[in-house]
Amino acid sequence: MSKPKVFEKPIGVKDYLPHAVTKLRQIENQVLACMRSWGYEQIMTPTMEYYDTVGVASSTSDQKLFKLLNNRGTTLVLRSDMTAPIARVVSSVLKDVQFPIRLSYHSSVYRAIEEEAGRDAEFFQTGVELVGDASPDADAEVVALAIASLKAAGVKRFKIAIGHVGFLNGLFEAALPGCRDAQEELKAYLLGRDYVGYRERLRSLTISDEMRGELEGILRLRGGQEICNQAMALRLDEMALSSIRHLCEMWDVLDAYGVCEHALIDLTMIGDFQYYTGMTFEAYAADLGFPVASGGRYDNLLKQFGRPAPATGFALKTTRILELIGDAVDDAGPARVLIGYDPAGRAVALEKARELREAGGASVTVMTERMDAVSQAAVREAASAGGQVLYKGVAFTKLLTYFGGEREGE
Repeated sequence: MSKPKVFEKPIGVKDYLPHAVTKLRQIENQVLACMRSWGYEQIMTPTMEYYDTVGVASSTSDQKLFKLLNNRGTTLVLRSDMTAPIARVVSSVLKDVQFPIRLSYHSSVYRAIEEEAGRDAEFFQTGVELVGDASPDADAEVVALAIASLKAAGVKRFKIAIGHVGFLNGLFEAALPGCRDAQEELKAYLLGRDYVGYRERLRSLTISDEMRGELEGILRLRGGQEICNQAMALRLDEMALSSIRHLCEMWDVLDAYGVCEHALIDLTMIGDFQYYTGMTFEAYAADLGFPVASGGRYDNLLKQFGRPAPATGFALKTTRILELIGDAVDDAGPARVLIGYDPAGRAVALEKARELREAGGASVTVMTERMDAVSQAAVREAASAGGQVLYKGVAFTKLLTYFGGEREGE
């Protein structure tokens, strides 16, 4: 393997330039403020975790984990999601805190990728976990909060598709009792949205035409609450029936939140993590083919850390949202002040900069620069034109100069 050039980066990672960082932080702050207003407090966890605890519990395949050894030979991983680390914290550091527990986060996560896949190996997520509440109301709360968070992030047109793992598990078990391999194959087709492959696999199965028609018919079960009624007409076991009832109750709660216009029930939704046990959902923006948020219920994860509890949550794919809405910074940013000075005006100029920063806080940006005669003439000419002052490619709303003891622009 050839040695990388000094300017090269590993595959799947990015540099974020100042304007993109500004927009990313704007999204982060707006979303976290939204989550805080719903009672979710922010948490931070380590970038590295033990492979034998969080790494195994994360349900990310070994091929997608970044592994490393510490100086004792213990295998560590870079966190591949935030759900498993938070489950660890809830079961240890917060073990004496009464349920329900509401936590939010904004963190980078890491997943190894194939070079040709064109996917990010490091990306940002902003999300919540609601631990200790198994009710449909809790699931509806995280869906409604996901909707509010997407709006806070600046995503204008999107839909959230909601499904239930228990429905598909129950339906396939009733149709193909004991045939685990066939069931998993059908789920894999649904997860990959390969409906042609799903239909072809159904045709290869030795089942009645009526049952094959029902299994193929779930591809059309997408819509509002009427989908629950249609699903009830299928031959379902108790698990599948209970799952549909759960979704029906969820829909009633979402209706009370007034957010049903952004949601639909999709009974082919299965979720891309093995630890999901109930409701799952994905949010799709109108102008992006990939989901911008996903989540679901994972009632069995916390028992791996010694504190069994139901839990539900979601993550916004913050990096994708940045790609979707663009990295142009809102016009209503801080005022930008340029203070130019020469040696004679240095002390007064720097004192003025300190005063402006203390008075303006985050609402003002103050940049100071020592200027020679050529730069002094250039800024004076730019200021005489009126409006914003363009200096070395940067626009400023105000110019102050302290040259030779003279003050201009105050």
